[in-house]
Amino acid sequence: MPTSNTPTSNTPTSNTPTSKPSQPFSPEPFKPPFWLTNPHLQSILPKFFAPKTPTYRRVVEKDSLDESDIAYDFYDAHSIETLENSEREQTPLIVLFHGMEGSSDSHYARALAHQMHAQGWHFVVAHFRSCGGIPANGRVFYNAGDTDEVHHALQNLSQQYANIYAVGVSLGGNALAKYMGEYGDKAICQGAVVISAPVDMSSAALSMHSFLSHRIYTPYLLNPIIKKALANDISKEEIDSIKAVNRISDFDDIFTAPRHGYRSNNHYYQASSALPYLIKVTKPLLLISAKDDPFLGFTATPNDVSDSVTILDTEHGGHVGFIRYRSDKDKSPHLYKKSRFDINWIPETVSTYFNHIGVASNKP
Repeated sequence: MPTSNTPTSNTPTSNTPTSKPSQPFSPEPFKPPFWLTNPHLQSILPKFFAPKTPTYRRVVEKDSLDESDIAYDFYDAHSIETLENSEREQTPLIVLFHGMEGSSDSHYARALAHQMHAQGWHFVVAHFRSCGGIPANGRVFYNAGDTDEVHHALQNLSQQYANIYAVGVSLGGNALAKYMGEYGDKAICQGAVVISAPVDMSSAALSMHSFLSHRIYTPYLLNPIIKKALANDISKEEIDSIKAVNRISDFDDIFTAPRHGYRSNNHYYQASSALPYLIKVTKPLLLISAKDDPFLGFTATPNDVSDSVTILDTEHGGHVGFIRYRSDKDKSPHLYKKSRFDINWIPETVSTYFNHIGVASNKP
């Protein structure tokens, strides 16, 4: 990948974990005050309390089909360059695969970027097609089960970075979790964390049909997708059908499924769900989800996953929420100085998990 021309720092090589550590993972519990336990508050409020967007370094590459441009937004721990003699950067790189209509500007991306930077690790958001401000040029768009695209992004990054770890959020988390099981030992990332992922997409679609979820979230998610689809080269029949939909599952049936070679939205959901692949995961994987998540249906149980997978279910947190309230008695350092609200439980848990599986922090 093209990079800047500043010399690389001499940084230690991280360990290369191959399986889940023998000691159990014990992160700080997520315990919001009772008045902040509502799942819709948890899901909606975080975007109002995100840290500022870091200054990213953007690199644009082609997707796995060589059709659409894809944006990689880097937040470097230190300046880097391509090394001689096929050497690669040794400081760990944390790769984020965002959720539907997400980007490097999403609240969780910003929070993760600052936390990973504080650990002394490189961070990059690998955007999916049509995201990050770059329109899709090919026939295919966002596919929640497209492990070829995940692998392609990681292959691109592995040309320069020797130690890669990944984080997936929501639908991007489903794609990453499916990749970890599908590729097994051949997965390029040495460990991963998946957050609020609908690993059973059929039941998640049903959850999104509930009254509140449909009323609150569907317009927010569906309208941008429809706008992008209508801007693409599509037939009049597709335009008329797309304009008539009012549910994400209908859009998937009319547009997503046929565009990606599936017979229907049901076929798309069945084929793309990560849940059947979790038993095949061989590298460390942490699954984080809230039991009150309004977007999720069935989630993984211990009998669904391999020994390399750790399941962390919280009572509260909503969908990619996990917002806390800091009292005057809380003396813990955090990144949010202007508000007692903070969304850093997820970034802290991610970095703690990577430490747990052997990734050394390189704090300045």
